[in-house]
Amino acid sequence: MQNEISPPVQAVRGSPIEVLSAFLKLGLTSFGGPVAHLGYFRSEFVERRRWLDDKGYSDLVALCQFLPGPASSQVGMAIGLGRAGWLGALAAWLGFTLPSALALILFAFGVAKWSGLAESGIVHGLKVMAVAVVAQAVWGMAKSLCPDRLRGGIAVGAALLVMLLPSAFSQIIAIVLGGLIGWRALALPQLPSAVHQSFGVSKAAGTALLAVFALLLLGLPMLASWQGSLTVSAVSAFYQAGSLVFGGGHVVLPLLQASVVPTGWIGNDVFLAGYGAAQAVPGPLFTFAAFLGAVMPAPLGGWTGGIVLLLAIFIPSFLLVAGALPHWEALRQRNGVQRAMGGINAAVVGVLGAALYDPVWISAIHGKADFALALAAFGLLVFGRLSPVVVVVLAALGGWLIGG
Repeated sequence: MQNEISPPVQAVRGSPIEVLSAFLKLGLTSFGGPVAHLGYFRSEFVERRRWLDDKGYSDLVALCQFLPGPASSQVGMAIGLGRAGWLGALAAWLGFTLPSALALILFAFGVAKWSGLAESGIVHGLKVMAVAVVAQAVWGMAKSLCPDRLRGGIAVGAALLVMLLPSAFSQIIAIVLGGLIGWRALALPQLPSAVHQSFGVSKAAGTALLAVFALLLLGLPMLASWQGSLTVSAVSAFYQAGSLVFGGGHVVLPLLQASVVPTGWIGNDVFLAGYGAAQAVPGPLFTFAAFLGAVMPAPLGGWTGGIVLLLAIFIPSFLLVAGALPHWEALRQRNGVQRAMGGINAAVVGVLGAALYDPVWISAIHGKADFALALAAFGLLVFGRLSPVVVVVLAALGGWLIGG
């Protein structure tokens, strides 16, 4: 019934403390990479808290898939911005990012006993949990966003394209094709006007943020070349990595390695040790920048270097998503854009479905015991309706038992 539809984002405003609390819980428990994070976000903010509905959430995911940088972090920033303004965006980023960033900085100080954590049974159980989370997200989004043959076909076609042509750009191609097919072929005779989601950013402010993004992208390399400062050069390299990489954390790692290892800033063995630790912590993989900053030579290094390079790699994401949102909101009100968004949302379901297999499934399911644990976690989430936090604990315990 109409009166049972979740309220739009702007209908209920929250506080930055509320946003920080919600995202801190996710920052402590969200294992499995960006695709799993999107599943956690949907479970928390669409199903449980009802801060936005499936369509609004899927529109945010589609927008952030188009933007370079960590898509899950950008979705989180947008949710925080819509819920509690600028401080809400900051609170969402802090809550989701700081747990893993702090853990990696501590690892950089030489906590050697953490070096085997990435291969432990507990972390393996958490990776299996990610399979259940992504499967739940695909299941729920497919039911609401692929209600007919055309959109179901778009989802299947997008999944096949991404699996057959594995690259970050194949995801963009699949989403673009889904939008074109929806725009030209999707029949929605009684299409309602989209509910406007006010994120509190004017078009003028959005344009200014995009201009700042471009200015820093072009200006930092020139400043680094002119000054020759290690700090400016490192900030420039990490800002570029956050600005130009599509596909999330795993894609940015080779670019970071090319920036810090050949220059002699960080040894390759230290880089790989940090990479292994980054797999064992929750939250966005972009927090690997905090580890690299902490092991950089002076004047970086330690807490200062970790925080500086963490900010450098995430600032482009904030500027892009906050700058694009007001223009995106104006565009998505048009009927043609709404038809295109129907196709795009279906393609996003297909992209998530492909990611459910690679990398989520193939990195976590290695035998019958793993599959059984994933199936049990899926059942507890979908049919038992248990809190994801409870299921995370149970999955970690199950992984520990399997490993034992």
